[in-house]
Amino acid sequence: MLLSIENLSIRLPGRGDRPHAVKNLDLTLQENEILCVVGESGSGKSVTASAILGLLPPELKVESGRVMFEGRDLTKLSPAELRQVRGAGIGMIFQDPMTALNPLQRVGDQIAETFRIHTDLGKAEIRRRVVKLLTDMHLPDPELAARVYPHELSGGQRQRAMIAMALALEPRILIADEPTTALDVTTQAQILSLIRELQQRNRMGVLFITHDFGVVAEIGNRIAVMRMGEVVETGAADDVLNRPQHAYTKSLLAAVPLLKPPDRPPPEDGLEGHAALSILNVQKTYRRGLRRTVALKDVTLRLRRGSTLGIVGESGSGKSTLARCIVRLLETDGGAIEIGGADITRLTKQEWRKEARRVQMVFQDPYASLNPRRRVGELVAQGPVIHGARLADVMPKVRELFGLVGLDPEAVDRFPHEFSGGQRQRIALARALAMEPEILVADEPVSALDVSVQAQVLKLLADLQRKLNLSMVFITHDLRVAAQICDRVAIMQRGEVVEEGEPSRVLVAPQHPYAQALISAIPGRDWAMRRESP
Repeated sequence: MLLSIENLSIRLPGRGDRPHAVKNLDLTLQENEILCVVGESGSGKSVTASAILGLLPPELKVESGRVMFEGRDLTKLSPAELRQVRGAGIGMIFQDPMTALNPLQRVGDQIAETFRIHTDLGKAEIRRRVVKLLTDMHLPDPELAARVYPHELSGGQRQRAMIAMALALEPRILIADEPTTALDVTTQAQILSLIRELQQRNRMGVLFITHDFGVVAEIGNRIAVMRMGEVVETGAADDVLNRPQHAYTKSLLAAVPLLKPPDRPPPEDGLEGHAALSILNVQKTYRRGLRRTVALKDVTLRLRRGSTLGIVGESGSGKSTLARCIVRLLETDGGAIEIGGADITRLTKQEWRKEARRVQMVFQDPYASLNPRRRVGELVAQGPVIHGARLADVMPKVRELFGLVGLDPEAVDRFPHEFSGGQRQRIALARALAMEPEILVADEPVSALDVSVQAQVLKLLADLQRKLNLSMVFITHDLRVAAQICDRVAIMQRGEVVEEGEPSRVLVAPQHPYAQALISAIPGRDWAMRRESP
């Protein structure tokens, strides 16, 4: 046995929603095994990972229990002894490589630092090992990747660099904390394949933390389901996924969005006048020095009033650039974007300020888009106040909006950090709705949420759309989410729309080779299709 967690309890500070972050936890990890730990935000998954590596924040204390690795209880080691275990015995991949990597240091130097701290190798040998590691990670140009800074790599490439760092000293255990959550399906499939390949080659034990059951179906040997700090079910992946015993496991699996779109009445073939939004031959090119990157190439799309248009594709396909052009956070280089028949790209900044309320945006990361120093009620009221309303006059409407998005109206005086991820996303929705928009542009609004919260937010969006007659542009890399919420889906590749149509056709029987590749890369697709078959 590689790792044994025995009766582990970690106490929360006095004001927590429960006494313990983790309570009486028993888990084991075998050599050459991938153990997936699943559960909602706050279930104790990441706290468990932090406890193994001695990385708990100061306010969390191990109250009882042991974490046994190579005959030693990791909870009893000194900081110096733990530093020797980290990297050499246990490697860690974090969810967001951009926060875990030093933005001021070249990627190769950061990997090299692991060798400098833990080995006596010379500079030339360290350099050779860094390039070999990046080669093993299947990076297209390992020599170049070693010389660049993290921001010069794509999201998937940064995650590969993080994995290289975690595996530099060939640890016996790899802890992966949501390593594919923010990645598109093809990059996700590559990273999962890479982790499995490295695990089998080195016979590592992998503790894989995730809220995505498709990922679990793709990679897991065993599954432990956590709820409120306790393991409620554990077993072989096939048993837990297909024959769950605990009610909580069953509820989580029921919340996983299906790839098969629900039956919808066929959309009316309305005239152009019925379009809430028309995107006509839109072009956008980024220029940096002599480098030119075509982000949007003659994109033409139409959003029917009261419907949802899904835009899917890999990172770099142009999805978010298009979203930012629609709300004029970016200026286009050509083409037209018409709202209510008027081309908003031709409006002056002053004219646009008056019209901007008609189209509002909800961002992927609500924490980054909410000022942590302002109370959430003020943040939701900000738009109307900027447009001339008095804060006191707007607050009754803000409380009403809180109720509409499923939050306690009395919570308006709290700060963003006092809410969960799903609640913050609801606050971001309320802020967008405060402007009474006709069009909502949602850029990956549920990608970082666990399945049950994701299901709640998707249902909320559908309910709001019906109540308020909203038209919605929904950007996502999760094709299952697109299948559930969108009336039409456009698939983008390298700035172009390569396929567009109703989800029942585009996501079930795609025609374009790129669309076919995207569908086949969905993690756990075979398991999902078995679930969906009658």
